[in-house]
Amino acid sequence: MFVILVYDVNQKRVAKVLKTARKYLYWVQNSVLEGEITEANFRRLKGELSRIINQDEDSVLFYIFGSMKYSSRELLGIQKGGETNML
Repeated sequence: MFVILVYDVNQKRVAKVLKTARKYLYWVQNSVLEGEITEANFRRLKGELSRIINQDEDSVLFYIFGSMKYSSRELLGIQKGGETNML
């Protein structure tokens, strides 16, 4: 599956969330990561993040795609991170 992760967390937890998410996905912009991930690793990622974030204060969104076959990606401005050969 292909996942786009977007997070908005308290500054105290930003580095931990980014470090954890980068173990599984590619960082593409501030608070945004994406990449192919297995079901098992996706469960691990969600479990690790749920132990880091404060459920009453922080937010992590996952956009989950079964396939990227019918999608495209466009960029305006500078590329900040991630793979250069995505899609």
